[in-house]
Amino acid sequence: MSTAKADALPTLTYLGAFLQNDNAGLEPTTDAERARLRKVGEIFTQDLGDSGQFRIVRLGAEQLQHIAAGQTPGECGQCEIEYGKAAGADIVAWMTMQKVSNLILNMNVYMVDVASRRQVLVKSVDLRGNTDESWTRAVKYLVKNRVLPAHLGLPPA
Repeated sequence: MSTAKADALPTLTYLGAFLQNDNAGLEPTTDAERARLRKVGEIFTQDLGDSGQFRIVRLGAEQLQHIAAGQTPGECGQCEIEYGKAAGADIVAWMTMQKVSNLILNMNVYMVDVASRRQVLVKSVDLRGNTDESWTRAVKYLVKNRVLPAHLGLPPA
């Protein structure tokens, strides 16, 4: 893709993936789950960037520190808008993973238009099994069949 074409694409910054563990008292969050959160974020941004529909821009260290300190996107009074502005992004995106149990999980993606401050996409997939494979398949399915078709104005597959 030429530089001019890439510059014309909407810019997207990814704010991270966050786990909601509904049974943390009985099944504490594991290192493997924390690693999966990072991995699905890498897959998500890679697949969106590779699609040719978005140009991915990275957050700065200060914004990453705020998020790590507890400023969770979607629950922070629209802090995600400020993160997007700081990154120079048109769109901010983040994901949540709800762990009901090791058998029942739900992956959600959210996108907000920075200029209008409006949520432009909320998509979700359910998955069965708490494994690297199930999380990877879920994020790839979500991007291919829910996020990209929605952005392109096409019906989901």
